[in-house]
Amino acid sequence: MNQNLLEVMMKRHCALGWLCGFMMWTAGFAAETLDYAIVDTGQNLIYNANKLPKESEIWYGQDADYEGNQPSYRDNGDGTVTDLNTGLMWQADPGKKVTYEEAVSGARLCSTGGHTDWRLPTVKELYSLIDFNGLDPDPRAVSANKLKPFINTKFFKFQYGKQSDGDRIIDSQWATSTISVGRVMNQMQAMFGVNFADGRIKGYPTGRTPRGDIKKFYVIYVRDNPNYGKNDFIDNGDGTVTDRATGLMWMQGDSGTLKAGKQSDGKMDWADALQWAEGLSYAGYDDWRLPNAKELQSIVDYTRSPDTTNSPALDPVFTATPIINEGGKTDFGFYWTSTTHAGFSTWDKAVYIAFGRALGFMQSPNGGSKTLMDVHGAGAQRSDPKSGSASTYPTGHGPQGDVIRINNFVRCVRGGECRLAQTKLVIGYEQSKEQKTAKSSDSKNVSDGAKRFIQRLDRDGDGKVSRQEFDGPANHFSDFDRNGDGYITADEAPSGPPRLFPNR
Repeated sequence: MNQNLLEVMMKRHCALGWLCGFMMWTAGFAAETLDYAIVDTGQNLIYNANKLPKESEIWYGQDADYEGNQPSYRDNGDGTVTDLNTGLMWQADPGKKVTYEEAVSGARLCSTGGHTDWRLPTVKELYSLIDFNGLDPDPRAVSANKLKPFINTKFFKFQYGKQSDGDRIIDSQWATSTISVGRVMNQMQAMFGVNFADGRIKGYPTGRTPRGDIKKFYVIYVRDNPNYGKNDFIDNGDGTVTDRATGLMWMQGDSGTLKAGKQSDGKMDWADALQWAEGLSYAGYDDWRLPNAKELQSIVDYTRSPDTTNSPALDPVFTATPIINEGGKTDFGFYWTSTTHAGFSTWDKAVYIAFGRALGFMQSPNGGSKTLMDVHGAGAQRSDPKSGSASTYPTGHGPQGDVIRINNFVRCVRGGECRLAQTKLVIGYEQSKEQKTAKSSDSKNVSDGAKRFIQRLDRDGDGKVSRQEFDGPANHFSDFDRNGDGYITADEAPSGPPRLFPNR
């Protein structure tokens, strides 16, 4: 070979090798220095299926089918905990509950671990700690036995609400610095708090509640990584948006934009949402998935809302399908995630993010008919039944009458620190031996009051009370029917006069 040609080829080879090496190095550097590393939800159970579903089969594409940055913490031995994924340092113990005003002012007085630069976390910072291995409790329960909170209790001190303090068991709401730009609960100012007892984000009053008392919250302060939670979106010009802060690529529009699914409006139940996302080929990519709860919450823009910007709680780089809500107003929808919102022996609900108003049929503390209003704010995280008919819930469900839609929108995601999961288990419709034993034990321990409730109303003798048999206010039926199956069973029946809880 000609010597000059050989030298040219060697130079080109070296240059190409250097360039490839540089590109690999910069890619690795970029991955390691993401400002906004999203931590996995921790969920590794496949729900609803009786065996591990394969790709293209129903129920495939759930949260547990994919895994991202696995939760990893370091106890620093000085009352602080470092999140090794996000770079955030936290206080480990929230201490006693305080008012929102005290939560805000307490940051500058905090010196845990010898640090003096603590701050009240944003809702995105605090939500980074949520663990969806938690179990959603019955808000009327009086015992935390066999419950599991939505936070890692090996590193963080957690307390369910105490009845002796006048709290419900689910009253473990933790404060953030994120104030809702809209108003909730009849024009009250609210902050978005994370409830680690029931696994939700809701807008909570910063002052007096509808009952007239001042709500109190648990607080842990945070320090380091001030860029966490700040998105860096870029319009790719092909119907996709990349968040350079997280490395995730998103559909610019949604399922409504594409008129996807079985309905022309793009709304679908959870099983259809999973299948549609898994089968989507869009903008030249075919590896789209239904985002998990933390991924989808990462793109919420808490500075925007239907009431203040006439938009969803979403950066203008995205488009969202408008809807007419239950009150006849122009609004924006709920969006499914791949994350199941599980209870102790139920897994019939999945997590959604409300990019529009988080509506509910709220009853005033003085009684009377329920009124439809934004009870939790645009950007709230709640859950819907995975299937069924929304008409079964004419006045919503739960203490604030959360609007139930079941058919929700989808915004798919791809990329990021995500890979197919190697370890996952099926829980399915079949209950485990432990759950069956517990359910049997629970039935033996049903109160006499609950038994009398069923006996009095059970006209057809099937051992449960249907909506037609229920003789109380129609809007109270769904408060008792916790699993949404259309019946009140003995374990759901009240043991005495029901107590109203206007601020879950």
